[in-house]
Amino acid sequence: MTSLTLEPLTYEDIPPERRPGVLQALVPVLGVVLFLGIGSGYLKLAPHGPLLWSIVLTGAVGKYWLGYSWDDLYEGLADSLLMGLQAILILFIIYGLIATWISAGTIPGLMYYGLSILTPDVFLPATALLAMVVAFSIGSSWTTAGTLGVAFIGIGSGLGVPTPMTAGAILSGAYAGDKQSPLSDTTNLAAAVTNTDLYDHIRAMRNGTVLAFGLSVLLYAALGLRAVGEIPTGRVAEIQGALAGSYELSALVLIPLVVTFGLALYGIPALPTLVAGVFAGAFTTIFVQGRSFTAAWTVFLDGTAPETGTALVNDLLASGGVSGSAWTIAVVVAALSLGGLLERTGVLAVLAHHLATAVRGPRSLVVGTGVSAIFVNAFSAQQYMSIVVPGLTLRNLYNEYGLASDDLSQAIESAGTPTGALFPWHAGAVYMSAVFGVGTLAYAPYYFFAFLSPLILFATTLFGGRYDGSEQADSVSSSAVADD
Repeated sequence: MTSLTLEPLTYEDIPPERRPGVLQALVPVLGVVLFLGIGSGYLKLAPHGPLLWSIVLTGAVGKYWLGYSWDDLYEGLADSLLMGLQAILILFIIYGLIATWISAGTIPGLMYYGLSILTPDVFLPATALLAMVVAFSIGSSWTTAGTLGVAFIGIGSGLGVPTPMTAGAILSGAYAGDKQSPLSDTTNLAAAVTNTDLYDHIRAMRNGTVLAFGLSVLLYAALGLRAVGEIPTGRVAEIQGALAGSYELSALVLIPLVVTFGLALYGIPALPTLVAGVFAGAFTTIFVQGRSFTAAWTVFLDGTAPETGTALVNDLLASGGVSGSAWTIAVVVAALSLGGLLERTGVLAVLAHHLATAVRGPRSLVVGTGVSAIFVNAFSAQQYMSIVVPGLTLRNLYNEYGLASDDLSQAIESAGTPTGALFPWHAGAVYMSAVFGVGTLAYAPYYFFAFLSPLILFATTLFGGRYDGSEQADSVSSSAVADD
């Protein structure tokens, strides 16, 4: 995706009279943790209510404790929604795209042929590798998950692989490829906000990404051998028969796939690329599957409910269309609104600043940067903020320590980009959960790359030799604390 690069507040941007203290900044953050923990965790509520409670608390702190006007708060909320607008639009389109690709036979065709090629023991590592290659090629983890990822979910179900495992493998591959792609928006954004050459940034991330992804693939290989049993006799044949009996599965059904990935490889942005995929799916439905123009576009809105004669296939190919996106969109809008209020009231900038003043050397600075990226990811609900807020807040401190700009860009993206999909209220997690049809907390234990990427960053920083011999460390750290 491509985001609007609205610059959030930094610590220096906040007028002293409105700058929250640490206690004031912690109140809304702890409120969010409490509300989401009790509401979603203990009471098993959907996240909409707890997010609304958090919005009200943050707004009240901003208005009555910090002195912001309603217009200030609304502007912060609106700016965050504007920054996340493309994510919202992509959610609308991806729901329609999945439905049209099912009715066109594209996803059924990929499932049919995938079941012929893949076996349970190699499925998970193969899925991660294929997702990585596609995401690297087109520069979009979301597009990869919403297209090929949906087909992989169906193939995995046919092979008896639990859906959360498949989702984890798709995510690991998609985010690993996205991080190394020069076409990726987050990769370009991390380079831009840290004043780093794009390819210097990619090279700085390469060793850590390769190690994290390589370990993930090995874990998926081990998981595939241990967790997947024998396929019930005739199961694959039954599924393939149901698919072949319900759809025309010639090579023509792959036209939407070719159009979508062809445009992405050519460099067309995600939103128009996905819209083109919808049109290709609708026309394939009409001319290959023989359905009417009205039926093809009704599917786009209302989704699919095929009757193939096999319950498993019916469930796998059921989709909600654009109208089915309302639940997901509502969560994303609420989460983005909360993130906008936390940013506008200075909560995120103040906490990031105080984290920066606690560093005691280059190593703790890099580790603290990664931690702050994860923190901002969790409370802003969008990965762009996890890159921009630490990147702008800590840039000068990296200069004072004599560290290279790619040290900063590597830290914020290695920890920020992959971890958003771990937080159930995060825009990325809501999207992935909706696309895969499985809850965030269900797939999170199998999304190995999200844990390994920041852990390897922290381990190589603390125990590697890159930051040895900094003569400025103690003096800079002391002056930073004193200045605060």
